Amino acid sequence: MASRLIRSERVVLPEGMGPATIRVDDGRIAAVTTGPSKAPVDIDAKNAVILPGLVDSHVHINDPGRADWEGFESATLSAAAGGVTTLVDMPLNSIPATTNVAALEAKRRAATGRLHVDVGFWGGVVPGNATDIEPLARAGVLGFKCFLSPSGVDEFHHVSEADLREAMPIVAATGLPLLVHAEMPALLRAPDPHADPASYSTWLDSRPGTAEQAAIDLLIDLAAKTGARVHIVHLANADALSSIGGARAAGVPITVETCPHYLTFAAEDIADGDTALKCAPPIREGEHRERLWDALKHGYVDLIATDHSPAPARLKHIEDGNFVKAWGGVASLQITLSIVWDGAAKRRLPLERLAGWMAAGPARLAGLTGRKGAIAPGYDADLVVMDPDREMIVDASRLYHHHAVTPYDGARLRGVVIATMLRGEIIFDHGECIGPPLGHLL
Repeated sequence: MASRLIRSERVVLPEGMGPATIRVDDGRIAAVTTGPSKAPVDIDAKNAVILPGLVDSHVHINDPGRADWEGFESATLSAAAGGVTTLVDMPLNSIPATTNVAALEAKRRAATGRLHVDVGFWGGVVPGNATDIEPLARAGVLGFKCFLSPSGVDEFHHVSEADLREAMPIVAATGLPLLVHAEMPALLRAPDPHADPASYSTWLDSRPGTAEQAAIDLLIDLAAKTGARVHIVHLANADALSSIGGARAAGVPITVETCPHYLTFAAEDIADGDTALKCAPPIREGEHRERLWDALKHGYVDLIATDHSPAPARLKHIEDGNFVKAWGGVASLQITLSIVWDGAAKRRLPLERLAGWMAAGPARLAGLTGRKGAIAPGYDADLVVMDPDREMIVDASRLYHHHAVTPYDGARLRGVVIATMLRGEIIFDHGECIGPPLGHLL
């Protein structure tokens, strides 16, 4: 690709937002010139905001094996339409699960030629695969994921404390992070068989916040002893922030994310039967939502990732609204930028913070800093152009998601993606994904 100049009055750079011109050479950002300019450019976004392409480090693509839930085409088209230019795929829900090198290669074969954005992979840590950790690291996974409680699929078993004590020193030696679903199984409860399965409280009562807290306390202890970099995924319980902050102050290598659904919804407002909102850990009360926003504001939460975990309507029990039987997972990949900006704007938080939470932070976790997550020389020219003031009403049937099942259907959100660029090439423009699949395997 020849050189291209892109300009806007509002470009979000690492040092802040203002007028800038971005020069792209061969898919990379060659230079960024700040300040106003009247020189001719190839793309003039005028007063629309240009952000770095988002990085979503927590996505379940489910391909191969369960591509009827979400596959590489639908997931990466959804990402492109939402301004997400890099995905990191979780190691479970696909068959085989990414717990050894052969499974990783099966993933890569399934993805080849079908990616509309760039995709990397997390490896899995499960009971008995400690000898697979180092080979997976050498084969190119960006880190590892494990569950402390049952994952919901037979191909990916949860680990015990003994499994962690075996695996974490090996993970530490690779230098890669260990992402953990942190709920202590001993503190989870079977849903009350006498309670209404369509009532959200039946699900919520079975997954108390103490299960998150106990698991995080264990992980802090093990991270301190082993030196493994631990990352807590999808934090719902804001009470655990105190322990995490204390551990970080003491030098323990631990980071944490939360998700758009924990920043948007509140347990007390979830209607009976609204199983599109079932997830684990469950969405908690509104005071947790507001404390998570406050933690983002002050830097106590490192990043926002979707935990996009779609499933067909029958598995979500949309028809009968059974929270006990429904698959746990929220679909939001294509609309995550609008969801988060809508919530941030309501709380008078500056738009430029989104670049840290949704681009630089996830890129840092995945070891992609220097290439992804910022508008700066040397980085891939992954850009998203958005109108932060325009509103849209979500129509699930028009999303690129494989299934039109999302709790945001019908929601009015502030912020609309106008265009997405991958290495300087436009892949989404005014409501439509365009061009061939240009994504790379990372």
